Amino acid sequence: MTFDPKTRFFDLVASGELSEPQTLDEIWAALPTVRVDEILGPWRGGELPSGHPMDGQLEKVRWYGKTFTSAYDVQPLVCRDDAGELYSNKELGHGEASLWHVEFRGEVTASMVYDGQAVIDHFKRVDDNTLMGIMNGKTSLVRDRHFYFYLQRDEAR
Repeated sequence: MTFDPKTRFFDLVASGELSEPQTLDEIWAALPTVRVDEILGPWRGGELPSGHPMDGQLEKVRWYGKTFTSAYDVQPLVCRDDAGELYSNKELGHGEASLWHVEFRGEVTASMVYDGQAVIDHFKRVDDNTLMGIMNGKTSLVRDRHFYFYLQRDEAR
């Protein structure tokens, strides 16, 4: 039986179960890279729980997703307010972000660099409407292990 990263990815998303980081890294390694211009637009987000301290934290702040308007106009933490309206949580994100092509694990892929903190989210394509993300950086959030998440195109927004 051959390893199908897309099937394995969607099975993990559907289950919502805790995954070993090694399993998520194997899926990541098998996915193709993406270019900045391929990921522009609004995205809904979700977590890929792996035992990371960030697991469940985004739900608490009512994280909805990310909006990539252009390479230099990125809202990394689109959340819902008390009325259910979407807004860019600049306080939590220490500003907003930009998109760059960054080398990560030997591959250059579209990556989101936060304006106000030493955090980079790297992206790879699962399919035309789904990205897998890995949070990387120098802060205590990601120093010892990575946080894994996914994005799905949100054309309804």
